[in-house]
Amino acid sequence: MLKPDQKLAILLHEGIRGIHGKTGLTLLRYSEASIVAVIDKQCAGESLPKLTGIPRDVPIVASVEDALLYNPDVLAIGIAPSGGILPDIWFQEIKQAVASGLSVINGLHTRLASHPEIQGLLRENQWIWDVRQEPAGLGVGTAKARSLPCRRVLAVGTDMAVGKMSTCLELHRASLRRGLRSQFLATGQAGIMISGDGIPLDAVRVDFAAGAVEQLVMRFGEDYDILYIEGQGSLLHPGSTATLPLLRGSQPTHLILVHRAGQTHIRNLPHVQIPSLSEAIKLYEMVGSAGGAFEKVKVVAIALNTGHLDEVAARNAIEQVKIETGLACTDVVRFGGDLLVDAVME
Repeated sequence: MLKPDQKLAILLHEGIRGIHGKTGLTLLRYSEASIVAVIDKQCAGESLPKLTGIPRDVPIVASVEDALLYNPDVLAIGIAPSGGILPDIWFQEIKQAVASGLSVINGLHTRLASHPEIQGLLRENQWIWDVRQEPAGLGVGTAKARSLPCRRVLAVGTDMAVGKMSTCLELHRASLRRGLRSQFLATGQAGIMISGDGIPLDAVRVDFAAGAVEQLVMRFGEDYDILYIEGQGSLLHPGSTATLPLLRGSQPTHLILVHRAGQTHIRNLPHVQIPSLSEAIKLYEMVGSAGGAFEKVKVVAIALNTGHLDEVAARNAIEQVKIETGLACTDVVRFGGDLLVDAVME
């Protein structure tokens, strides 16, 4: 829905320093849209590059009213509070944006297009894009994707929110630089906002989840050399249901394991320990090889998230993982994805 000439403001209250701003920060790092303002009252007036390390010098303002001074056309909701429900004070800002003529990209589970308080404010040519909507015409998975000639690279993780989407986007960029016919397949709201296509897997009924992934992969698989399929969740997380349908639906030929350096337990669940990377690799290869395909699939590389470490510590962590697993390893955001593309193309 977002046109190339439209300017974007991102609603990101408490998301720059907090833990619920993944969507907005990803848009800032990877979107090709013209982003003119970031709305975060907590960080207003500060430097976005200094706060985030993202080389995009966009002003941080305190409110939608302040953002309107930069003449945006669209407001993207870049925060995902627990439960997907916005506090009323932030919802009032969305209403103000719509009343001021802005369209809205909404990645929350709560739909806005049908909200009576929003509907009454919409004018001609304004739109609300509720990203998390189940696609039409879904069926159950049939392992059909194994027939495709392309490489299908699925990012899997030791936890949620460790960098699976960023890994796929970086590897996709590195592949394009090599002249490969590469495609990134989004399976979550931020990836869909960036690419303009994909499936919101967590909005799909569980019986049709593998089928939805299969439908997406089949749509692109004949036209590309390599597909990078955005991972979701983790087999190690007790609250995650998304990884298994991704394995079944994509029938991956390669797995990339994504891990945050030094993390020993599931975030916010200290009683759920993360096993050694070697054990995690065995788990993913075993499940992946029996996930409706019974085809052997290997973890070919490790994408290590070192964003919380200085460069010396990051390089040391990467070397330790290489020794532990015997696999190629790097932080693709920090050091580029070429090493992992090499591993995929061997």
